[in-house]
Amino acid sequence: MNLEDLTAQYDFKNRTIVITGGGGVLCREMACALVGCNANVAILDRDTTFAEQAVKEFETNRGRYIVVYADVLKKDTLEKAAEEVIKQFGKIDCLINGAGGNSPKATTNPEQAFFNIPEEAIKFVSDLNLIGTILPSQVFGKFMADQKEGVILNISSMNAFRPLTRIAAYSAAKAAVSNFTQWLAVHMAQEYSTKIRVNAVAPGFFLTEQNRFLLTDKITGELTARGKKIIDHTPMGKFGSPEDLLGATLWLLSPLSSFVTGIVLPVDGGFSAYSGV
Repeated sequence: MNLEDLTAQYDFKNRTIVITGGGGVLCREMACALVGCNANVAILDRDTTFAEQAVKEFETNRGRYIVVYADVLKKDTLEKAAEEVIKQFGKIDCLINGAGGNSPKATTNPEQAFFNIPEEAIKFVSDLNLIGTILPSQVFGKFMADQKEGVILNISSMNAFRPLTRIAAYSAAKAAVSNFTQWLAVHMAQEYSTKIRVNAVAPGFFLTEQNRFLLTDKITGELTARGKKIIDHTPMGKFGSPEDLLGATLWLLSPLSSFVTGIVLPVDGGFSAYSGV
């Protein structure tokens, strides 16, 4: 394969990619890159106003994008979103399950012991991450099953490899996402088509709106005690930036990974490889 053929593998012209949670920091960067690679991108979010503001940087003469309302915990909204995507772009080739997150109510701290975490907070975090991955995979994966081809990319976490302190519900939910990724990869390949692939990326520690002031001081910008522990256990000695996920994302969506399914790929600056000694 020559250089021209190789780079052409990252041209997503005429391919439609749906991204849930597309207005968030990490998925917004993915969406922007994919539009720049000629894809048709459908950005799904519960807050379409926020998503519209987030994608103003997408001004491009290459791919196209639309913002569509959807709640990953309400299947009917996902089905309506799928109808809109088909109306606008004609087909669905890839799905990035980007919606997810934690809740302070499901986090232990000096004021809230594990034994007192409300049941509804645990359910919210579990549902948002696991059910919020399964339901879109049902809705959009059905199109891939019908056309015998497609790619699903889930967002797992370092918490799935090594659960962090304080965030029991989130760690357990992301571990379930990794397990579901492997299950769905086998199911799609055996029951529908070997051209349907399911993988996940497992980001390490990235500064987002959710965790910024857990890891850095709001006033000084210095690392908090928790942030310092993370950096001390990350061989590269830094937090990831949203752009650091793009190589793995583009590769797993592209034909260059056509023999790769059922993996959970760490993008973590070496965190998962380091024993601390």
